[in-house]
Amino acid sequence: MTSSAKAPAAGRYPAGGLAFPHRDLLGIGGLETHELLFLLDEAEQWVELNRRSSKHVDVLSGLTLINAFFENSTRTLLSFEIAGKRLGADVVNMHAATSSLKKGETLIDTAVTLNAMRADAIVIRHASSGAVALIADKVDCPVLNAGDGQHEHPTQALLDALALRHALRARGQDEFAGLCVTICGDILHSRVARSNILCLTALGARVRVCAPPALMPAAIEALGAEPFHDFDAALCGADVVMMLRLQNERMDGQFIPSPREYHRLYGLTSTRLARAAPDALVMHPGPMNRGVEIDSDVADRAGTSLIVNQVEMGVAIRMACLDVLTRRGRGVAGWGDEAKQWV
Repeated sequence: MTSSAKAPAAGRYPAGGLAFPHRDLLGIGGLETHELLFLLDEAEQWVELNRRSSKHVDVLSGLTLINAFFENSTRTLLSFEIAGKRLGADVVNMHAATSSLKKGETLIDTAVTLNAMRADAIVIRHASSGAVALIADKVDCPVLNAGDGQHEHPTQALLDALALRHALRARGQDEFAGLCVTICGDILHSRVARSNILCLTALGARVRVCAPPALMPAAIEALGAEPFHDFDAALCGADVVMMLRLQNERMDGQFIPSPREYHRLYGLTSTRLARAAPDALVMHPGPMNRGVEIDSDVADRAGTSLIVNQVEMGVAIRMACLDVLTRRGRGVAGWGDEAKQWV
């Protein structure tokens, strides 16, 4: 296993640093389709590595990665930590509860402090939309967005696409073109939904979104998604069903009558799933609220549910992102200054 970029597939994306010329990964919005494909393809080598008994390489040996999480996380934080360590980096986790923000320090001062520590990459999760971009503007190293408010969660969308691509290839289908994906749940508060809409439509899929009227963002069509309020109609013929949890921590007021009523109208049950395509795949970014947005027999159904696969692909995608974004700083051939495009 080497740290150099793999040879690009003919016509798929440019060679070297031009395949992904950005310093940071702040969102899916603004990325070209070939840049998404490049990150997905780069992750394949790490999928293979992670399935071996020996999972360590020295690609990032000597580099320091800071995971600065100002918002609670389990899967994302753990997978970034595992990704960094498997690549050989020194990984430091910073939690909001123990940070100086609790003492009144501004976010900009925190960014300046992190920058003074000479980290080689910083992964940031924050409850405010745009906070990650603000920090990225104040530091000298690559910044990866691990979720900012209701804005974006780019690595989640990428890992979802990777898990889906693996499932499609196992069925003899290699591309997303023509695929119908229904995303149902709390669309209004979901950065996962936004990033997935942008990612999947860029890859050629058709995306439907379904939510109660109070949880459907205005002008969602501008992102390329088709809105539904009737879950049964949104499921009709869908190839993939992605469920989202109710983000109660972001809600101010009453958005649904009750969890029971929500499950009756928008919960994914076996009966309801039968309205989708016969071999429809089921996804969920987690954490799941079983019995609210999804029933256990659907979430755990072998051959249908990709939920565990999504977790596995999360480590590989984050390894790929850390590898790619640090190549310029590591002086990897073909990733020089001529490819810079700061975002």
